[in-house]
Amino acid sequence: MNDKQILILGIGNILWADEGFGVRCVETLNQRYRFPDNVRLMDGGTQGIYLVQHVQAVDVLVVFDAIDYGLEPGSLKVVHGDAVPKFMGAKQMSLHQTGFQEVLAMAEFTGSYPKHLLLVGCQPVELEDFGGSLREPVRAGIDPTLEIALEYLQQFGIQPQPQAGAAEQLSPGHLELQEYETGRPSEEDAFRKGDLRFLTATGQEES
Repeated sequence: MNDKQILILGIGNILWADEGFGVRCVETLNQRYRFPDNVRLMDGGTQGIYLVQHVQAVDVLVVFDAIDYGLEPGSLKVVHGDAVPKFMGAKQMSLHQTGFQEVLAMAEFTGSYPKHLLLVGCQPVELEDFGGSLREPVRAGIDPTLEIALEYLQQFGIQPQPQAGAAEQLSPGHLELQEYETGRPSEEDAFRKGDLRFLTATGQEES
């Protein structure tokens, strides 16, 4: 079964607190493990419909995402197969979810739909925090999520090896969790409600 093409996809927006959960999951997986050539790890971000070609090309799709199921914050929900598109739209949080539902629909319409599909979703704590970090209950869900995915992949003969040395980056280095966290300005310096320079200039012009 090692000839199956497998895509492990993290989707979401790291700029909006817990929206970055899926991306952080696939990033962590990439840093820890080295997979065989038939397995691809991808930071899908908010690419939406542009992901369809990647979904069409695989037999097995594993997706990580932050999804509002109305559960206890930080709770994980595992969804398989045909139920995945329905749960992607459990409660609309952002445009990327609608986009990914469309990706799955288009792949199915063209007849190139993954035979095996797994979604691991995490209930967010906070989304309305531009530039903010994953909240602790959501961050704590990363390791259990990876365990679920790795156990699922065993049925396809996938046994990843520990990563030796630095892994090839899935996205620009300054966006990876550690550098992103350590480089974030304080709440006061960031002024996340807008660009203080612009607001000051606008106020001066009006006065």
